[in-house]
Amino acid sequence: MRYFLCLSYDGAEFCGWQIQPHSPSVQASVEAALSRLLGHPVAITGAGRTDTGVHAAGYIAHFDTDAPLPFEASDFTYKLNAILPRSVAVHSVFPVADDMHSRFSATRREYTYFIHRVKDPFVRGYSWLCGYPGLDFDAMNRACQYLLGTHDFSCFEKTGGDNKTSICTVYDAFWAPYTPSHLSVMREPEGRACPGAFARTGSRSDAEGQALPSGGDYWYFRIAADRFLRNMVRATVGSLIEVGRGKHSPEWIAQLIASGTRSDAGESVPGHALFLNAVRY
Repeated sequence: MRYFLCLSYDGAEFCGWQIQPHSPSVQASVEAALSRLLGHPVAITGAGRTDTGVHAAGYIAHFDTDAPLPFEASDFTYKLNAILPRSVAVHSVFPVADDMHSRFSATRREYTYFIHRVKDPFVRGYSWLCGYPGLDFDAMNRACQYLLGTHDFSCFEKTGGDNKTSICTVYDAFWAPYTPSHLSVMREPEGRACPGAFARTGSRSDAEGQALPSGGDYWYFRIAADRFLRNMVRATVGSLIEVGRGKHSPEWIAQLIASGTRSDAGESVPGHALFLNAVRY
């Protein structure tokens, strides 16, 4: 019988999804937990690789077993989470057809990359502090339009990859602002940086203070495609940042895709701000 696992993980403690010799991986952690719970060795297959430090929410993996699960699905999930490290959480487990494959049956994958423009100690583990002044997000979104469609994306692929083809179909790509949850909860209507400082006097209208950062200081890039190449998202973000800095026009992205190489594109951005956030079948 084949089962799908839906899980999330914080990639900071791992060398990535795939098992690596002498390095901790998400795959090895989940396999060890499953094997312990089921009482026999279990191998799992994931929807795709994620690099060192990259996170996932809603990741899908599958495993096979000769017999039905020994517990109800909710109990199985509970027991599995009790064994797994705190950085990995299983949301659900459910049976699928024997020919369903977590990687090859997937039709759409979605990644999100987070950046912040002001120093913020509460997002630094999951967002990249991008301090370049005056980023033009309108230009970056115009550049995103050149990513859409079916193209050879080898200009954004890490050299030395083992893919049989570099052709991918991108369905969606855009930048958008957001407000982190901690700011949404703590901000007062006046937007004061230290609202509690004026609670005794009630004279907040006379107080001077720096406003909390607005949503314009926090942005995310989202891209959805049928498949992704190794390092593709991080190289794409780095290239779009160059457009936003005014180093290239939005049309440069089209030129890269048409005839560029990896050395022509922008630098890869750090992996800690990248999330694989959806896999569709």
